[in-house]
Amino acid sequence: MTLLSFLAFTALAAFLSFMLTRGEERESSDGFFLGGRSLTYPVIAGSLLLTNLSTEQMVGLNGAAFKDGLCVMAWEVVAVVALVLMALFFLPKFLKAGITTVPQFLENRFDVRTQALANMIFLAAYALILIPIILYSGAVGFMQMLDLRALTGITEPVNVLGTTVQPDTVILWGTVFMIGIMGSLYSRFGGLKTLAVLDTINGVGLLVGGFMIAAYALARVSGGGVLEGFRQLQAANPSHLNSIGGASTSVPFSTLFTGVALLNLFYWCTNQQIIQRTFGASSLAEGQKGVLLTGLLKLLGPIYLVLPGIIAYHLFAKDGITNDMAYGTLVREVLPSHLTGFFAAVMVGAILSSFNAALNSTSTLFSIGFYHHVINPRGSEEQVVRAAKVFVVCTAILAMLVAPLLAGQASIFAYLQDMNAIYFIPIFAVVLVGMLHPRVPASAAFAAMLLGIVMIAVKYFVPGVGPVVDRVFSYNFHFLGFVFATLVALMLVWGTLAPRAEPWKLETNTPIDMTPWKGAPVASLALLVAVFAIYASFASFGAAR
Repeated sequence: MTLLSFLAFTALAAFLSFMLTRGEERESSDGFFLGGRSLTYPVIAGSLLLTNLSTEQMVGLNGAAFKDGLCVMAWEVVAVVALVLMALFFLPKFLKAGITTVPQFLENRFDVRTQALANMIFLAAYALILIPIILYSGAVGFMQMLDLRALTGITEPVNVLGTTVQPDTVILWGTVFMIGIMGSLYSRFGGLKTLAVLDTINGVGLLVGGFMIAAYALARVSGGGVLEGFRQLQAANPSHLNSIGGASTSVPFSTLFTGVALLNLFYWCTNQQIIQRTFGASSLAEGQKGVLLTGLLKLLGPIYLVLPGIIAYHLFAKDGITNDMAYGTLVREVLPSHLTGFFAAVMVGAILSSFNAALNSTSTLFSIGFYHHVINPRGSEEQVVRAAKVFVVCTAILAMLVAPLLAGQASIFAYLQDMNAIYFIPIFAVVLVGMLHPRVPASAAFAAMLLGIVMIAVKYFVPGVGPVVDRVFSYNFHFLGFVFATLVALMLVWGTLAPRAEPWKLETNTPIDMTPWKGAPVASLALLVAVFAIYASFASFGAAR
């Protein structure tokens, strides 16, 4: 029954996506990369949510909650602040410029050299960090949910080319390649609108399934009612239900105002994988509605991205399971078999969504930023799209080979945040200063981007440097705030002492209606008030660990 319901929902989502987008044009750059600039706000919100909610979130963030409790909801709730800024400040500028990629904006604002560096950074980060982590965390969650050892019958070591390989390793590699091949086919033959529609369908399933798991798990705690289960959970684990993170947690409260805020701002305002969905908006108003609706949905995130991890801690901590096993174990233990199959299908949809989004963004960066600039500047749009599709396959194969090598990380979510910071902080600093200060020259932006990457990489990878930096700044997130401030100061001083000859002006280069949504300010204020209320409701500074 589990396997049957999994296959049924997966096939249904694929069929509906095909039927709803079969007449869409995909051979031009706008058609393949931006869905013909025709996306409306429900599709944008659904796609943004599912692009974000892959298993590095479902498995990783619940795993972090298993260890640290409610304070890790910062990655969901603080994201709402970033989405408000995206809707009101960043999105109007990106859409006005009529761009397809963030590096294109940097070329517009600075020069080709800055664009090329940002393009190279994005490509390397997505191919070697982001996509392999999506595949690995997806495979781990899938293995736990469906108990693939029992389902496949692989319970003994296997001889592979003369080498004895453990059962879990064999299943991990097989699952990674299964997910990778499915995702590659979607991305290779789809285009942004097909992926966005598939995201929306799976988004509905994910929300339903996520709330369902929380309800079943709370009922398991109390042996009956959901509310009684929450009361018992809170009474038994008060420190795990505190929104204020202490010094021993992965998100101390003070870091919400430094590195945690900056990583959220980059992710939701300048991360190509995410914001490419908004570039396909049919109008500025539709884009703003989609972004702010995503913010509303993110406020619900702690219910299915954090609470299950806390419940898993309550139920299974004594069993010795690891952080990243917590969510899959909870799903398998509390859901009926037919619902487990449904939710596994939704999870695969979430994996494919993030995987496809990263592949689509990577192929966009390669074809628009590299192929069209360097390899074949006079190539037709059909050639550009063809090059993108070939690059999708190559990137997917590389990611499938790298993903299983991530096994053994203490926390896949913490590893992701550390690796992301290497390029998140420098690129966000350059984009922000470029928008705010029209006299900062291209040379300052290029230097700042390089300096930021070197500063963070030295801290992470040069032996002996990390512990010294941690003693000075207490937490890595404070160090990231220092790097950001340093880069901004460098560019501002450079722009004062050696400004560009003429101030930069953003020219309108878009076919869509740029009239803003009248309700955006009120909706934004309501979201910010809700963020404060959620934190205040669960805050206990005295109980922070």
